[in-house]
Amino acid sequence: MTDTVERVRVEILVDEPLLRRVEQIARDVGINGYTLLPSLGGLGASGSWRDDQLSGAQAKILFLTITSRTRAERLTDTLSDLLDSHGLLLVISRVEVVRGAKFE
Repeated sequence: MTDTVERVRVEILVDEPLLRRVEQIARDVGINGYTLLPSLGGLGASGSWRDDQLSGAQAKILFLTITSRTRAERLTDTLSDLLDSHGLLLVISRVEVVRGAKFE
């Protein structure tokens, strides 16, 4: 079996206007790779929402990265003020990856 290494997967559901700020914070804490996924809609504490595709006013993006525990902790700590003020959803999980050095 191929060797694996434990890393941390961080997912952040962010309003599109705030995305650049989250990307900059990630870079500032040393996260060099991430994927952005569009979201079509959902249901949460504030009710349902849909990306209307015209104005983008309610567009949400899923920011996904796999990184070291230390960098994930730094990212979470740095984002802590935005979690409540902007209603970000942040999920952290442990994952096993092949080629662990790629996800430092």
